[in-house]
Amino acid sequence: MKNTKDLFAHKSKSWDMSSRRVKNAQSIANLIVKNIRLDKDMEIMDFGAGTGLLSYFIAPFVKKIVAVDNSPSMLLEFQNKCDEFVCETEVIAKDLSKETLEQKFDGIISSMTIHHLKDTLALFHKLYDMLEDGGFIAIADLDSEDGSFHSDNRGVFHHGFDREALQAIAEDAGFKNISFDTAGTIAKPHREFTVFLMTAVK
Repeated sequence: MKNTKDLFAHKSKSWDMSSRRVKNAQSIANLIVKNIRLDKDMEIMDFGAGTGLLSYFIAPFVKKIVAVDNSPSMLLEFQNKCDEFVCETEVIAKDLSKETLEQKFDGIISSMTIHHLKDTLALFHKLYDMLEDGGFIAIADLDSEDGSFHSDNRGVFHHGFDREALQAIAEDAGFKNISFDTAGTIAKPHREFTVFLMTAVK
């Protein structure tokens, strides 16, 4: 972590002020709640939790959320508002593309994060290993796009994902019952981008 540049440091304070981000997180959360049977005994990880937008909407349905992110400044914003969450929270600053986490979870949620990690197959193997038997993943990200979603593509390794290709990667990592739904769209001045939710179980 010490040598990792925090690409989100200058954005963390104002991150939640974007109504587009809040709306996107809420639509993803609503679809997770619809598609996954959450319960108050579950301890889940929010991978790439950022300031906790997705966690906030999932919190009422689970026992504990462990927020994992490689941006300390984003996690600081998460911590500053975790009293508003209606579940237990824990914050871990860790780069899962380079490090591992020994904890096991009942589920892993993630929003708009995996396009920032280069080796998607290695990531899915790591997520699989961090799940209890029968645990779930619920991962939201962009459908394949032309590279114009981000105005600055530093730290972006994938311009969205082809759903069939991502399913093949998840199957290779051992996941079962893989399904995709469209969680919503993000409208930008030049075009709209669709966001999928992928769910699967160990």
